[in-house]
Amino acid sequence: MSTTAKISWVDGALFVAEGGSGHTITMGGAPDVGGRNLASRPMEVMLMGMGGCTAIDVVSMLRKQRQDIEGVEVSLVAERADDHPKVFTEVKLVYTVRGRKLSRPLIERAVGLSDEKYCSATAMFKKTAKVTHEVVLVEI
Repeated sequence: MSTTAKISWVDGALFVAEGGSGHTITMGGAPDVGGRNLASRPMEVMLMGMGGCTAIDVVSMLRKQRQDIEGVEVSLVAERADDHPKVFTEVKLVYTVRGRKLSRPLIERAVGLSDEKYCSATAMFKKTAKVTHEVVLVEI
């Protein structure tokens, strides 16, 4: 299984990234490297990728479990090493699930399976970072 990406320089420290699916995002550098704060930083994009990967897993599993979900939000807070390469050293994910008659054990199982088995991004982050998670349920 392979995937592709192409990164094209626009101006200064602004780039357009195109994935193999044909979809694009913009990325930019911080002002200290010539950026003008026009787009997300590449390391932010990596963190967003991790959040998106696990969110897709969890929503898919909760639907299969017939959980009556209205919303799922994954908030991530990360710490990076002080020295280069400034890899992620800690990531905390907070899963907020809104819905009716939610089953905490089923939701925690879905989050655990994503963390331990399915989310490729989490598996990569775990090579350098301590990854923890918390589940918050909001009954509506």
